Amino acid sequence: MTAFNVRTKSELTGELSGKHIVLGLSGGIAAYKAAELCRAMVKEGATVQVVMTEAAEHFMTKVTMQALSGRQVFGSQWDDTPVNVVGSVNGEGIANNMPHINLTRGADAIVIAPCSADFMAKLLHGRADELLSLMCLARPIAEVPLILAPAMNREMWANPATQRNVAQLKQDGITVLEVGEGDQACGEVGDGRMLEADEILADLIAFFTPKSLLGQKVLITAGPTYEAIDPVRGITNLSSGKMGFAIARAAVEAGADVTLIAGPVSLPTPRGVKRVDVKSAQNMLLASVKYANYATIFIASAAVADWRPANSADHKLKKEGSGTVPQLSFVENPDILATIAQSERGKKGLSGMPDGLFCVGFAAESQDLLANAQAKRIRKGVPLLVGNIGPATFGQDDNALLLVDAKTVKELPEHGHAASKRYLAQQLVADIAARLGHPA
Repeated sequence: MTAFNVRTKSELTGELSGKHIVLGLSGGIAAYKAAELCRAMVKEGATVQVVMTEAAEHFMTKVTMQALSGRQVFGSQWDDTPVNVVGSVNGEGIANNMPHINLTRGADAIVIAPCSADFMAKLLHGRADELLSLMCLARPIAEVPLILAPAMNREMWANPATQRNVAQLKQDGITVLEVGEGDQACGEVGDGRMLEADEILADLIAFFTPKSLLGQKVLITAGPTYEAIDPVRGITNLSSGKMGFAIARAAVEAGADVTLIAGPVSLPTPRGVKRVDVKSAQNMLLASVKYANYATIFIASAAVADWRPANSADHKLKKEGSGTVPQLSFVENPDILATIAQSERGKKGLSGMPDGLFCVGFAAESQDLLANAQAKRIRKGVPLLVGNIGPATFGQDDNALLLVDAKTVKELPEHGHAASKRYLAQQLVADIAARLGHPA
């Protein structure tokens, strides 16, 4: 029996649902990360077929990988166990002593993690002296992409021979992921570590995402702003930045070059995103105007403070015990969205001109969402306004959005039910791409 066919709820709803991944392990201490990667891919809905080299078996057991994948692990080109070919009638196995052929038929990708320096050299020269390299060489190139996650000592990674091999592998159409930097098993520190499982998973999800925003330069603002009262106190709001960060990730996955201007939040930067940290509304305005010059899409999802103290004290305002309360006066903050939307390029974007800046605004309301969103869209002068009920969603992982343009109103998801901000970000990016004539 070659597959246990365990189906979980996550396999039906995950972001790799329906994908069949062949996970190859070459020799290296980073093989322990392959176990976590396998588990993560299965959790995201993929079926995973593990193939290991003899060297890999010195670092990770077949039993472990079989338990995590739910499928028999292959390691020898002479293994005559029937191979369960994906897409075959009734999942019937084929016993023909050709696992190097059958294991890749119907696969969506081969992922080698870890991929050692030796194995990269082997792939480069087309050597095929064991199952995994045979399988890579015999794969249908146009149908089964090959993705490598390098793992090696820093000196091995920096060696000119390795770098030449990496460059040639990329030229041959093979995807070579970046390497991590940090402590290595040998005790040295530097580049060459295999990426963590969650990083490889993110790269794999991005790999399969349609590139509907390829060539676009997207600028996004996210999170709150902080307006100082004195050196230790300030005015802010409950925005977590999760929606904006989710949009940034979805835009990168769709092929865009993304710059994220983030207010004071503690969220990790999505992979592939250029992050610019700011604090106040004035800081955010300066950064937004600067980077908008290079953008084709501007998404203003930040919850920018409408007002700031007219004067920020140089030293902490102390309570003297007299009962006197400091009197604060406020001034209005600049309108970042309106400033950019009403610029020359913003106006061209509103008119649909090809060299314009397509601006998307956000409205976090507490009531009368549709009416307020429609009014704000007109007032700001943007082609698309995304509304949501802020107090109910700040800091949460779920949300519901209302997309308002000059003619239509669209609920995300349909019927106003809440959905994950990850899902909503993907849908919003797809919607923007379609408006620009680039549907997925």
